[in-house]
This record gives sequence, C-alpha cells and structure tokens, in this order.
Amino acid sequence: MRRYLSLVGAAILLLAAQSALAQWKWKDAQGQTHVSDTPPPREVLDKDILQRPNQGPKRSAPAPTSASASASAASAPKVDAELEARKAKADAEQKAKNKAEEDKLAALRAENCQRARQQVTTLQSGQRIARINAKGEREFLDDQARSQELQAAQRVVASDCK
Repeated sequence: MRRYLSLVGAAILLLAAQSALAQWKWKDAQGQTHVSDTPPPREVLDKDILQRPNQGPKRSAPAPTSASASASAASAPKVDAELEARKAKADAEQKAKNKAEEDKLAALRAENCQRARQQVTTLQSGQRIARINAKGEREFLDDQARSQELQAAQRVVASDCK
C-alpha cells in the first residue's frame, strides 16, 4: 500500500510539474505578472509575454563574444560567394539552354526555307503536279490550285528565308 501511495504521489508530482510548464506568463499594462493556462489577451504585446507553454521562460540572447562574432562574419561572405557561384552557374546553364533552343529554331527555319524554295521552283516550272486526296485517289493540280500553292510557298520563303 505504501508503495502504491508513493507511485501515486510521484505521478501527481509529474502531472503538476508538467502543468506548470504548460502555462502562460505575462505582464499587463500596469506591470502586474499573470500566470494562466490560457493565452494572454490580444492587447498584451509580444515583448511582455514572459513564458509560453512548452517553451520555458523567455531568455535574452547572450551577447556574442569577439571570437564568435568574427567567425560569423567570416562565414557570411563564404555563403554569399557560394550563392553567387550557384547563381552564375544557373545563369550560364539558362543561357546555354536558350542558345541551343535558338539554334534548333534556326535549323528548322533553314530547312523550311529550302523546302519552300524547292516547292516554288517546282510550281513555277510548269510540270504537271499530282497529289493524293483523302480517298487515296491521284488528282492533278489545276491552274487555280497551282497558284494557291505557289502563293503559300512564297509566303513561307518570305518568312523563313531572312
């Protein structure tokens, strides 16, 4: 029985200690300190909150020593240099990607230009030209269809052969 009571007592102490940690502590406008399980009113400024649940008392940051200040100052430029190097590398990769895309477009335009010029030459030669229609039948271009094809090919030459 005595052992049981000591276990119950220890459990109560643990719960009490845990509930004490789960409390809010703040100073109001008059400078009075309040401790509560509920958060302070909205009017209380953040600087006046002394303790939050699961955070413990509010502590001010220790002043940096000269050694730690110089170490942090030395590490800052290194990080900036690494960041600048990464940015420069990303910019170079983007430029290379854009250049490759422009080269690909230029190659497509050159190919379209050459095909359109061949088409113009063929249409102006006066040869009979046939194509296969949707039914799979062979049909010859008349003068009107030849003229339309010639105009379309000349538009492609004008746009892609600059």
